[in-house]
Amino acid sequence: MPFKRPEYLPPGHLSVRPQQLYSMHRWLVIFCNLLFWLSWASHLPAQNQPDSLQPLQLREISVRAQRETIQRLPSVQGAYLWSGIKNEVIQMQNLDANIAEKTPRQIFAKVPGVFVYDMDGAGNQTNISTRGLDPHRGWEFNIRANGFITNSDMYGYPASHFSLPLEAVGRIELVRGTGALQYGAQFGGMLNYVLKEPDTTKILGFETVNSIGSYGLLSAFNAIGGKTGRLQYYAFYSKRISDGYRENSTSDYDGQGAVLKFTLSPRLALNAQLLRSNYVYQIPGPLTDAMFDADPRQSTRSRNYFNPEIYVPSLSADWQAGARTRLQLIWSAVGGERRSVMFDRAANIPDTINANTLAFNTRQVDIDHFNSQTAELRVLQEFAFLNLPANLAAGVQYMHNDLHRRQQGLGSTGTDFDLSVSDAGWGRDLHLKSQNLAFYVKTAIKATKRFSVSPGARFETGSSTMTGTTTYYDPEKLPATIKHQFPLLGVNANFDVNGRQQIYAGWAQAYRPVIFKDIIPATIYERTDRGIRDAFGYNLEAGWRGARNGLKWDLSVFRLQYNNRVGSVALEENGVFYILRTNIGHSVTHGLEWFTEYGFRLAGKVHGNLFTSTALFDARYQDAFIRIGNENRSIDGNKVESVPAWISRNGLNLRYNGFSVSVLYSYTGQTFADPLNTQAPSPTGAIGMVPAYGLLDVNLSCRLFGHMILRFNINNVAGKDYFTKRPAFYPGSGIWPSDGRSIQATVQMNL
Repeated sequence: MPFKRPEYLPPGHLSVRPQQLYSMHRWLVIFCNLLFWLSWASHLPAQNQPDSLQPLQLREISVRAQRETIQRLPSVQGAYLWSGIKNEVIQMQNLDANIAEKTPRQIFAKVPGVFVYDMDGAGNQTNISTRGLDPHRGWEFNIRANGFITNSDMYGYPASHFSLPLEAVGRIELVRGTGALQYGAQFGGMLNYVLKEPDTTKILGFETVNSIGSYGLLSAFNAIGGKTGRLQYYAFYSKRISDGYRENSTSDYDGQGAVLKFTLSPRLALNAQLLRSNYVYQIPGPLTDAMFDADPRQSTRSRNYFNPEIYVPSLSADWQAGARTRLQLIWSAVGGERRSVMFDRAANIPDTINANTLAFNTRQVDIDHFNSQTAELRVLQEFAFLNLPANLAAGVQYMHNDLHRRQQGLGSTGTDFDLSVSDAGWGRDLHLKSQNLAFYVKTAIKATKRFSVSPGARFETGSSTMTGTTTYYDPEKLPATIKHQFPLLGVNANFDVNGRQQIYAGWAQAYRPVIFKDIIPATIYERTDRGIRDAFGYNLEAGWRGARNGLKWDLSVFRLQYNNRVGSVALEENGVFYILRTNIGHSVTHGLEWFTEYGFRLAGKVHGNLFTSTALFDARYQDAFIRIGNENRSIDGNKVESVPAWISRNGLNLRYNGFSVSVLYSYTGQTFADPLNTQAPSPTGAIGMVPAYGLLDVNLSCRLFGHMILRFNINNVAGKDYFTKRPAFYPGSGIWPSDGRSIQATVQMNL
């Protein structure tokens, strides 16, 4: 059944004052912290033991192992084949990082080439990309939670507004673009957040993680899990509030989740899951270069708010149908809304009292309602080829999405988070309905005991149909139906050198459909090219990875061809600033991704590792041009915006018994903000060079009593003033300063 929410109550009912927005849940967070301390006190060892209990003397044993934070996916996992595909698995339980605020440069420190778009330091969203793609809400990735899609609408708005607390995550799987055939057609690949597994030796287990930090950060996470009979369960509740680094940047987040697994037999298991995230973020507004230089913490907006509330339900069945046959049946959905109320103007236009009305100007209200459903049937079949083992993975995926977009509602003149709209209604009231059917097949065949090859194919067919009304845009200039039909091919190969080293290579095609934003401009500053087309291209990669004598490495080169690229160009015409959305041509990104880690042991019980995670990029436009009036201006050979020449993260970790300290230095090179490669900043701050920056982070952790962990994080130790991007659209054109120095302290306990 489609997701439905109640209609909005009368204007003013949803009005919440900023002070209430920050403080209304503070008592709940304090209560969760009190619960934690009471639980901890109840598990302290008793000071006096009865005389009748005699200590039992056991022989001492020593277990030594290298603590792994980065791993690789196995060749076969569930109904997926990963042989010859570049991938990384981040083990969260071994990570020294700012988990409460989900600092991406620390979480993905050992994944070379991850570009981080920092515009919200409160941890509400993770904005990352790889290989020169757009980092906005990770929308070049197929993003999943426990294997279920969380992208809001793949064919209308592929950003992931769902925000999972990382305290609930056991590991993060990142698969590069050549693995796309099995799960989707995305250039960026797949990003899967896998939730923690409960302790199945207990009927009831409890975990609590509580953090405090700079700028009013309070975070509480509590989870229960266990196993009783054939039922295995895990459930969590997360709450986080923050004043924010900048003025007028308060944040109020809560998230919940429940996962049930019922084992009917050793061969058949049923799973049910419901996840929810919701936050209200006060948007402090963009800055010009002069404003940033004067005070990066200042704000240009106090009345702007953003609120996505997302539900992700799912059902699945996993059946081992035979000794060599495995079937997976999956249904999942993404429902909810993305809501915003904003005074949407350039950074150099202040939000002030109107002299004629003696009140603020009216704000714009935008609401997207998501109703995306996906059904997948996957099959994994083992067979023999020339007396050597082989695997065949095949499947079919059906997606039905209905994105209801209501924009440019005439909102209130107040300062609260108020979604009420005047009787004039919506400037745009549109539906984009998409249906897509995809078939895929991939096989992994061992030509010899060491060499395997994995060819694959995917065929997608479907269409997106737009209906509705706009008050000022001529409907004849908007495409009513967009068809998506793409055959996608790929092949991967893997050569096992000696059991500890592999040489891998792969090539796979990908495409990105024209989305709602490309058809309908989101703000009055944007215009759309009616002849816009789907992007299409491929990923090509080759690498060498292995381990020897404490040294681990993964060195690869890649080429990403992106044709019919859709881009944003910031322009001024007759003194009017606007953004043009169009196919601006093709682009190609060449690069090198290099990860090396060396583990060592010092005198005594001190262990450590030293690593570098570095990527070099050369991303340039091909046969590309932009239109300025009647003139076509070539940008062939220009650099692609927001792609630095190199990104390098380097770290040192030392461990002694239960204590560890990690030092991370992250460097990101300078980037351009527009395809014209304009260096001088514009008066609005939307155009110009984004300077290079280097950041130093220090993280410490200590394990106590066997079940308690203390963490202490110092982010941006030097207090560097920096920004990562000049966005051309949401949350506003201009500079968005990233967070300066901050400190967090975390207490975690498992019972």
